[in-house]
Amino acid sequence: MNLPNKLTIARLILIPFFILAFYLKFTGHYLVALGIFAVAAFTDFLDGYIARKYNLVTDLGKFLDPIADKVLVLSALVVMVADPKITNLFFAVGEWGFYLGGVGIAIIIAREMAVSSLRMLAAKNGKVLAADKSGKIKTFFTDVTIIIMLFSGDFLTIAPKFGFIVDCVGLACFGISVILTVFSGVSYLVKNKEVFSEK
Repeated sequence: MNLPNKLTIARLILIPFFILAFYLKFTGHYLVALGIFAVAAFTDFLDGYIARKYNLVTDLGKFLDPIADKVLVLSALVVMVADPKITNLFFAVGEWGFYLGGVGIAIIIAREMAVSSLRMLAAKNGKVLAADKSGKIKTFFTDVTIIIMLFSGDFLTIAPKFGFIVDCVGLACFGISVILTVFSGVSYLVKNKEVFSEK
């Protein structure tokens, strides 16, 4: 197994530690979770860079890399939307704000399931579909969104006004992430539409 694939697996291994840090209520636990998430997200950039630069791109990497991305991002979004401290700004505009937050995450999950299903269909026909550029941009922006919102977590308690501003920025970025998710999902399906016509 080459280095990029090892980094991808390391990203998967970091996910339970991120979730533990997020839920364990010690001082600064959101910042610790942020650090773990940031390291995991950085491995996504690093494994792709190494694989391309040193010609270490493999079918295993094409298969594992997007799975690791999805599990990391979706795990973070699910635990965060269930945390009232992180999502309290949704309530600031009433229940509909919270509903829209849930719908946004549902859209992200639906996109990932659709793309994963397409990859499985392609694999059945002996093809491995790698993530495209729009998907990478979406993932990067969503990672940044999660980092911003995690950064606000502890500050919502110790410096509420600053935390509120950071959380506002994070939630605005979340809205943009949802838009990018829809765009990248449609782009990926259209780009690989021939998979649906194969027997």
